Amino acid sequence: MTRIVTHSVTETEALGSRLAAQCGAGTVVAFFGGLGMGKTAFVRGMAQVLAPTAEVSSPTFALVNDYGGTPPLVHFDMYRVTGWEDLDTTGFFDYQDAGAILAVEWSENIEAALPSDAVRVTFERLSETERAITVEGGSL
Repeated sequence: MTRIVTHSVTETEALGSRLAAQCGAGTVVAFFGGLGMGKTAFVRGMAQVLAPTAEVSSPTFALVNDYGGTPPLVHFDMYRVTGWEDLDTTGFFDYQDAGAILAVEWSENIEAALPSDAVRVTFERLSETERAITVEGGSL
């Protein structure tokens, strides 16, 4: 387990880039933490490595954004997912079976569906700009 404090959005993105360099096909990165914690900024950093031409935005209303890449980086927002049927309609299992790298916001809502080897990234607000980010299952 690694705990790092970031002091800006730029540092959070850089941490995402560092983790992305360790991700291979089929990696599931599960994010935990409330609104405005930096989850999407972290995914922007991942995309800089995995899908450099992608324009990353929160998939709050779309539920899923496929940014492409080889393997593709697929960004989920599970905030509104309340059961297995909802989860299935997002394509979560299909993308996972296809070997995409999954970045999953609001993983609290689908914890039972996460694979045992998922990389868990937890965000804690320390101040307006500082975040403590804990990574379990991945190396930085």
